[in-house]
Amino acid sequence: MARLSGTCMCRAVTWSYFGETTRNLVCHCTDCQKATSAPFAAFIGMMHDKFELAGPVTHYESSAETFRGFCARCGTRLYFRSEKWPDEIHVYAHTLRNPEDYHPTAQVMTKSKALWLCELDAIPVF
Repeated sequence: MARLSGTCMCRAVTWSYFGETTRNLVCHCTDCQKATSAPFAAFIGMMHDKFELAGPVTHYESSAETFRGFCARCGTRLYFRSEKWPDEIHVYAHTLRNPEDYHPTAQVMTKSKALWLCELDAIPVF
């Protein structure tokens, strides 16, 4: 059983979870790219009934019956919920209190993967 917790950037929103995770994915779809302003989204699937959330959250319906939650104060993207997976909530891994607790097990929607991601190891590191 996983015991996970996290916050938004300003810490106005906190979340906690105790249970098995359903998925640990890196998603390269264009919706995730746009929603996170990043080349991919890393998220953890959790059972909604074991997820606790506190703080000012606002939702955006990004597509039919898919809602993205974010902190109403600082704008941190926290999770998305979709009727495609009615019992789950998909929490963005970057909100974890302990980021080292995240271990992706798969990548999805790789046809949309930013091509330059494969070149990162070849460019200078500072």
